[in-house]
Amino acid sequence: MCKRIADFFFSLLGLIVLGPFLVLIGLIVWFTDRGPVFYRGQRVGLFAEEFALLKFRTMVVNAEKIGGPTTAGDDPRMTRIGGLLRRFKLDELPQLINVLKGDMSFVGPRPEVESEVHEYSAEQRRVLDIRPGITDYASLWNSDEGAVLAGAADAHAAYKRYIQPTKLQLQLKYLEERSFWLDTRLVFYTLLKIFRKNWVPQELREFPPPSIPTAELVREEAIKG
Repeated sequence: MCKRIADFFFSLLGLIVLGPFLVLIGLIVWFTDRGPVFYRGQRVGLFAEEFALLKFRTMVVNAEKIGGPTTAGDDPRMTRIGGLLRRFKLDELPQLINVLKGDMSFVGPRPEVESEVHEYSAEQRRVLDIRPGITDYASLWNSDEGAVLAGAADAHAAYKRYIQPTKLQLQLKYLEERSFWLDTRLVFYTLLKIFRKNWVPQELREFPPPSIPTAELVREEAIKG
């Protein structure tokens, strides 16, 4: 209950303080692509209930119908402004609304699409026992997924094989260790990580950084050929 009160208060404060900035970003998104400002992605949240996750749109309209659910940094569906918004996590700011509504928390496992959750084991489904969040251990470990997956022959297959297992392991780690002080540290770590990409929190130094083997990357020569 205390966490929910804190989420409500700070998300409301964030929306008030950042309101003009959010409007500015929304106008930039609209003027550069003349499409919807927000992306509303169906995600699975607390107790396996679905909700619409909000982001500033960084990809072309109907991107999910054109390609897969995983986005690499070199994805051709990205808009002109999309890469910049993703780099500095600005596309995530509308999730303050999700936190205010109670769909999400500031800290918790990142929500997945239903097709991925359907494949979870009974142990992995435990991450649905708490509200999904904007950040957690896994988000810090894999803070720039697009860059990791850039060049992959099949971005979604690479994600499932080389990222998702550790991601779920870290989400379960958060589930076991969660506390007010851990949440406070993770929020601070997340802000720090935005400006210091190569910094790794002490808690994650035993986990190798995510990477895709060279053999599974599409070589530029092969694409040109």
